[in-house]
Amino acid sequence: MTKIMEVLSTLPGSVALGIIWGIMAIGVYITYRILDIADLTVDGSFATGAAVCAVMLIGGNNVYVSLVCAIAAGMLAGLVTGLLHTFFGIPAILSGILTQLMLWTVNLKVMGGANRTVSARRLPVLITSMKNTDAIVTLLVVAFVLIAILYWFFGTERGCSVRATGCNLMMSRAQGINTSFNQVLGLMISNGIVALSGALFSQYQGTADINNGRGAIVIGLAAVIIGEALMSRIARNFAVRLLSVIIGGIVYYVLYQVIIELGLDTDFLKMLTALLVAVFLGLPHIKKTYLPAKSMKEGKKHA
Repeated sequence: MTKIMEVLSTLPGSVALGIIWGIMAIGVYITYRILDIADLTVDGSFATGAAVCAVMLIGGNNVYVSLVCAIAAGMLAGLVTGLLHTFFGIPAILSGILTQLMLWTVNLKVMGGANRTVSARRLPVLITSMKNTDAIVTLLVVAFVLIAILYWFFGTERGCSVRATGCNLMMSRAQGINTSFNQVLGLMISNGIVALSGALFSQYQGTADINNGRGAIVIGLAAVIIGEALMSRIARNFAVRLLSVIIGGIVYYVLYQVIIELGLDTDFLKMLTALLVAVFLGLPHIKKTYLPAKSMKEGKKHA
């Protein structure tokens, strides 16, 4: 009974962190699902957002200015990855790795060390000084505003061309769409969102660390996959799909916290997450390759 009460007491904090990771997962969703690019920049841009926001707050800057600068820093990281991929012709996954390596040094120089701590007394209007319930409401507002902006943007002509680029690159080029520009733009938007989540994370925790973004890509993919699995029946609308990513992030982090509170060996958590992602990513291929008869029957039923 005591263990159950301890788990329940940690739920509000877990939900708040889950929303932050869910916002990060939206950035992963844009590259992975919309652009069809495996972008590893996020492990670095998450820490960049946290570093820039923390350093600016310590310097006495306004919280909103700090958030905007963190987003701009993330977008700049996405720009570097995009140019490496489109202008220099380096494969997207390698471009992300190269940018991630560069960001390790950049983050160290921005913070002047491996981590920076922001005193809660200096942050009366930030998430770190809020109660968990207030923090959850604030983060949900940020998430809904972000989803509304993305829903509007991807409904515009430019947004539709970005989606077309990810859907069919060659056909988009044949239609006269500047696919290189769209890929760079998508990577910038994605990493800007990831940096925003890093900035929110540094506010909530009151600190920024060089290792903050380690494994972010796996967590982001897990949130995307969990959200799609939970809401695949109703996730037809683009806004609902983005919302499902937030829900996936919350579910992931709540399960993470439950494992910790129950005293289970957390050393296996990263491996279990990776296996979960691998299974869900491989299911469509397994179904198509090894279960063709069943897939055909289901196709006839829906015909």
